[in-house]
Amino acid sequence: MSLANGRPYLAIPGPSVIPDRVLRAMHQGSPNIYEGPLIALVESLWPDLRMVAGTTGHVAMYIGNGHAAWEAANANMFSRGEKALVLATGQFGTSWANSARAMGVEVEVLDFGKSSPADFTRVEEVLRADPKGRIKAVLTTQVDTASSIRTDIAGLRRSMDAAGHSALLAVDCIASLGCDEFRMDDWGVDVMVAACQKGLMTPPGVSFVWFSEAARLRCGHSDLATPYWAWGPRIDGPEFWQHWDGTAPTSHLFGLRAALDMIREEGLPQVWHRHRVLAGAVWAAFDCWSAGNPAIAMNVANPADRAHSVTAARFGAPHATRLRAWCEKQAGVTLGIGLGMAASTDPAYHGFLRVGHMGHVNAHMVLGALAVMEAGEVALDIPHGSGALAAAAKVVAKGAL
Repeated sequence: MSLANGRPYLAIPGPSVIPDRVLRAMHQGSPNIYEGPLIALVESLWPDLRMVAGTTGHVAMYIGNGHAAWEAANANMFSRGEKALVLATGQFGTSWANSARAMGVEVEVLDFGKSSPADFTRVEEVLRADPKGRIKAVLTTQVDTASSIRTDIAGLRRSMDAAGHSALLAVDCIASLGCDEFRMDDWGVDVMVAACQKGLMTPPGVSFVWFSEAARLRCGHSDLATPYWAWGPRIDGPEFWQHWDGTAPTSHLFGLRAALDMIREEGLPQVWHRHRVLAGAVWAAFDCWSAGNPAIAMNVANPADRAHSVTAARFGAPHATRLRAWCEKQAGVTLGIGLGMAASTDPAYHGFLRVGHMGHVNAHMVLGALAVMEAGEVALDIPHGSGALAAAAKVVAKGAL
């Protein structure tokens, strides 16, 4: 008999749980989009969007998801035939490469597999082998949502500088912004993309491209930048509507204002700390479960290379799919599917899942999700080691001091 009746918990890596405060802010009628309070609200967003990215540079907003942010960045950074070097540490690095290639960009991919971080020695070698500077930009994810690999962005910048190459550094922070530490200016990032539905705790529908003044000057003549995608009018246009090349996404703007207020009130360093501790609790549980069943394991072996927003894991087919179904139907907790590890038609697909711990998430939500997962393992006779919940609780207790 199901025990799922009650408030469900969405423990997937985006869209994340939407705070009631954000939902209340969004639940209002359409405002005047020509003058009045909406214009002031939007003006208040730009400083906080810069704050969460760690930049004094520019930010353009688009109506669309993360894929829209990729396309916006591609359109402004490149002209047809220019070259990108893409570091792939999972499905989303590959997908960004495919997006750029489909738009006419020449793309070279360094594929580091599905469980390993980028090897900066290889990156440096490729850049040194390009003395004419054909590579205009290096593209990477800070966190690949599919693999949960986290790239050391500051380290990547150092490798690029060591190679003496002039390529721009563009980073996808869709699954990390507002979760993992990110410092755009301090780490030498030229272009960064993100969307509102993960660490920014707002329903899907708005995405962003942050870019430095140097990137703006260097990319000012891209022949891929159509009137809709061009970032110039969105930051410099004299008319309010030019921020979106049309009608403003008013409900999302109300929600985003509330979400950014919550981040500012908590403090960005504390937001990063909360995500770091809660990720550690998830890892501690998996370590215990895997001690009793080697088929259970996190995708990323080294904790230093793991995201603080999502944990990709395996349970051995078909147990991941069985466990996801049990958790949702019997206990009201929805876990993420395994993404990019195997084709959906491959029986191995049913051995992978992901646990999201991003955005509006706290200790009782994570500990509750882990307890439900263990209950599912017991109910489904999935072998697992003991002590997971005690280990996770210990991490939380230490992190809350």
